Amino acid sequence: MACHGRIAAPQAQLGLPELQLGVIPGFGGTQRLPRLVGLSKALEMILLSKPIKSEEASELGLVDAVVPPVELLNTARRWALDIAEFRRPWIRSLYRTDKLEPLGEAREILKFARIQAQKRAANLKHPLVCLDVIEEGIVSGPMAGLLKEVSSFQQLLHSDTAKSLIHVFFAQRSTSKVPGVTDVGLNPRRVRKVAVIGGGLMGSGIATALILSGYPVILKEVNDKFLQSGLERIKANLQSRVNKGKMSQEKFEKILSLVQGTVDYENFRNVDMVIEAVIENVALKQQIFSDLEKHCPSHCVLATNTSTIDLNLIGQKTNSQDRIVGAHFFSPAHIMPLLEIVRTEKTSPQVIVDLMDVGKKIKKTPIVVGNCTGFAVNRMFFPYTQSALLLTDLGLDVYRIDKAITSFGMPMGPFRLADLVGFEVAVATGMQYLEHFPERVYKSLLIPIMLEDKRAGEKTRKGFYLYDDRRKARPDPEIKKYIEKSRSMAGLIADGKPISLTDKDIVEMVFFPVVNEACRVLGEGITVQASDLDIASVMGMGFPPYRGGVMFWADSLGSNYIYSKLKIWAESYGDFFKPCPFLEERAATGSKLSAPVKSIKSRL
Repeated sequence: MACHGRIAAPQAQLGLPELQLGVIPGFGGTQRLPRLVGLSKALEMILLSKPIKSEEASELGLVDAVVPPVELLNTARRWALDIAEFRRPWIRSLYRTDKLEPLGEAREILKFARIQAQKRAANLKHPLVCLDVIEEGIVSGPMAGLLKEVSSFQQLLHSDTAKSLIHVFFAQRSTSKVPGVTDVGLNPRRVRKVAVIGGGLMGSGIATALILSGYPVILKEVNDKFLQSGLERIKANLQSRVNKGKMSQEKFEKILSLVQGTVDYENFRNVDMVIEAVIENVALKQQIFSDLEKHCPSHCVLATNTSTIDLNLIGQKTNSQDRIVGAHFFSPAHIMPLLEIVRTEKTSPQVIVDLMDVGKKIKKTPIVVGNCTGFAVNRMFFPYTQSALLLTDLGLDVYRIDKAITSFGMPMGPFRLADLVGFEVAVATGMQYLEHFPERVYKSLLIPIMLEDKRAGEKTRKGFYLYDDRRKARPDPEIKKYIEKSRSMAGLIADGKPISLTDKDIVEMVFFPVVNEACRVLGEGITVQASDLDIASVMGMGFPPYRGGVMFWADSLGSNYIYSKLKIWAESYGDFFKPCPFLEERAATGSKLSAPVKSIKSRL
């Protein structure tokens, strides 16, 4: 932008993404962009890190000409000569004022932008710093703005927010390096067609993600009624994009034509990958994979979207366990960016490479993990809601817990999340953890008590919250009677005095058990690096990226601090809080939780 002219190729992207890394645009970016495209558009591009294509940039004045790639260099040379010889205007972008709004109007625009920035992320300061820098240049001139930009950039660069967001940036890129898989010279095989079994919420979302990236999909259901429902869900997912102006009607029709429905396996003879997304029923999944082995070609990747069931159990009745892999999407599958790839001891590295390639092509960030109950993401976060239920039985208000957690930066608190997931699912997954980790599961009766009264969460419009037609949640005073009954049965409140906690205490008592379980996952070799758990927590569970992910955040507090807190709580409230050996060892040596694990054999 400091140049006297800019030439771009068609469809080239231009933008200032620095706020995603916790800093502000440097080298005069905060001063020049508003002068080239106007203040309102510049704020949109900077605050939202929203790039634009070269065609729009040309209309705005950010780009002077758009030419074919083969003509780019020669055109730029001609322009440079023309400018140098004064055949074209000698424009210094830093001193342009023709695109800037009048001062009063500019201040109103900046005031509104500050309000919006605080609404979007109340815990983030660097967007507000950026607005101050831009305003300085408009009010006091570009040189004053440049000086403020330099000093502000240096301060932000050393902030915790920048360190966290830069960590997430590099951690996301390191997920593509998997020992024994991506370093053995394997190339992904071409996947021409994918079959999805199950047209429910997850199956239709997975199918949507696939067709949006150009993959032809066969959607299988058990009968025509369920099949039509599944196809309608896919259609609704695409229609939502049309309604938001993200897709034309013509493109809608073209993409929708990529999905084909069926109620049998007749068309599975030429698919390269199958993703099963039926209900969490072991016998049903075993039958499906036995059928797939008979009807699919021998090279076909056989994937399951299960969120908790052991993959060895699913593939027990087949002779194709080297082809069976977990492809755990997160709901809604066509929107959430994480794909958890689960590998058993028998899964072929080639199958992992193939699924990683498909994941990247459908715009997901894949992390490869080992096989265990809950895998990495759900297992790491199973204490999240259980901690909140324990605090409720100790006398804390449900809505105060949710507020403390959302103030910390989570998109929703544990009780709002339980409503979204549904109480039946919460109980079913809770039983899985109770079966496999009975010594550290808190057995709250609150959700079963509410289920008895036909409160099942958002889908019944009554859970911990009440819901209107637009799914807007509001507190429900009626839940007090269920909470009182649960507290009475738990018997944890001594002398009738509820526990007294600050918001900081609440955050720690909810998240330190999550950190503890993440340490177990790492210590058991379910993942090979802590940064994978950071990406899993950010992209799979909504942990605030500006805190760097659950392990990075834990390291900022210190292993000894977390260990000592858990030890105190374990003595008061039981083994749910008991620190695991991995955490204990790290605390004793003062080591970071994210330090490489050398003595554990990876399950990858």
